[in-house]
Formats: sequence, C-alpha cells, structure tokens
Amino acid sequence: MSTRNAIAAAIVVTFWSSLAAGAETHGFGRPIAEADVEAWDISIGPDGVGLPPGSGTPQQGAVVYAQKCVACHGEKGLGRPADRLVGGRLPVKSVGSYWPYATTLFDFIRRAMPWTAPKSLTNDEVYAVSAYILALNGIIGENDEMNATTLPKVAMPNRNGFIRLYPAKH
Repeated sequence: MSTRNAIAAAIVVTFWSSLAAGAETHGFGRPIAEADVEAWDISIGPDGVGLPPGSGTPQQGAVVYAQKCVACHGEKGLGRPADRLVGGRLPVKSVGSYWPYATTLFDFIRRAMPWTAPKSLTNDEVYAVSAYILALNGIIGENDEMNATTLPKVAMPNRNGFIRLYPAKH
C-alpha cells in the first residue's frame, strides 16, 4: 500500500470506526471493512511497485482495444470523442507526447477504463491495451510483451518533462 493510500485508508477507517463506536452518524454511513479498503487500494506508481501478475502484447491489445476502447478513443487511438492517445508533440497531449511513466498508464487504464465500466478489465487486458497504445506510439516494439517486470523499464519520451515535488521513495 502506498503511503498516500495508507494515510487515506487510515483516515477513513478512523472516521468510520468512530461512528461505529457510537459517534453520531446523522443517519449516514456504516463502518468500512478492511476488505473494502483493500479492493480500492490498487495504485501503481512510477516505479511499478504493486503491479499485478499478468501480461499482454500489442497484438492482444489491438483486439481488446477494438472491443472496448475504439468507440471513445477512435481508430488507432487518434481520438474523438475522447482524448487522443497516439501521436502529436507538445502542446498536443497524448500518451506518446505527454505521459511520463508507462506504469501510471497501466494504473489509469485499470482504474478508470472503459469509462462505462471502470475496473472491469482483467490484468491481462490492461497489460495488452497498455502494450497496444505504447506500440502505436512507437515506444515499444510490435512483439514486446508488457508485464510487471517489463512495464517499469519502458522509457517514455516525456519521462523527464516533469518536476518532482517530493523525494523519491527508496
């Protein structure tokens, strides 16, 4: 569990525990179970800590993308009606021009996509879609497999385009 998530979970658990201990609830809420907190503690940071088992290739990702992503992100990730995922140079923001870490791309896809059914993709599907988008941007090869070992090693073009506001964890 990341420090940020651990603090947030502690605050939520403390709050709900106080309610369970007899604090006034004003008719809202219930104590939160640790299992409920764990189900949403799925953050993956730049270093890839917490990446789940699984794998995927660009070819597998093309199939998933056609089934679950193309309606919003367009053919080959060119956008419309949702954001563009491929191509462009800053100030045009796409995965290829703006996104600093492949691991956080995985995190976002797993957590929020497809927008009509967040958290519905399997880990293999998320690795595959991530691989497909990275390959479309020319960041990885057409035959590269993404998994918990390979994804953190992907060097994104804009990796050094951001300023770290807090020290890295070691």
